[in-house]
Amino acid sequence: MTSPEWHVREDCGRSVLVALYLRQALGVRHPAELPQLRGVARGQDASDAVEMQWRRYWEMTVEPEAHLSPTPLELVESFRTHVALPVHAGDLRDAAEPLGAQALAYAEAEYVRYERTHRAYRGYAGAVVEFERAAGRRAHPFRLDVQVLPLSQRGVWWIGSLTVAVSDTLRGDVAAFDAAMQPILRELA
Repeated sequence: MTSPEWHVREDCGRSVLVALYLRQALGVRHPAELPQLRGVARGQDASDAVEMQWRRYWEMTVEPEAHLSPTPLELVESFRTHVALPVHAGDLRDAAEPLGAQALAYAEAEYVRYERTHRAYRGYAGAVVEFERAAGRRAHPFRLDVQVLPLSQRGVWWIGSLTVAVSDTLRGDVAAFDAAMQPILRELA
């Protein structure tokens, strides 16, 4: 039996959680369609500079291989290794720095919860088989990264060209999750 020519990687990335914590706490509006995290207060609207710098940081956090920084990156000390910003992102650095301890604590707690409740099952293989059955053909090779996140609404959202965010509540419902993955697979496979 040959292995599939597709690859799905699932995670609840601490760096993604930290970025979304900052998005909410700093009042960043982008991406507008992505729901807020549960349990994080939304700050007042971010300045245009913070908004623009956060967008670039978000792209580099979600899909670092596709969004390389043209300038050197520096770690923001209060975030250990979870936040690296371009040297010219001073507005975002200044706004984010005081939130390091809270953002890291939130990300760690949610990551531990994900690890504790994560049930490895052949959901992706089952969803691909269902897609192949409906399409009447084998799936084309593809790669998909899935971030399972504590979002306030249930659903699936594209957050990169090869990355989707899935609410943890949807991921926990096998039948609904498999159905929600079908439009994603139609796009990729």
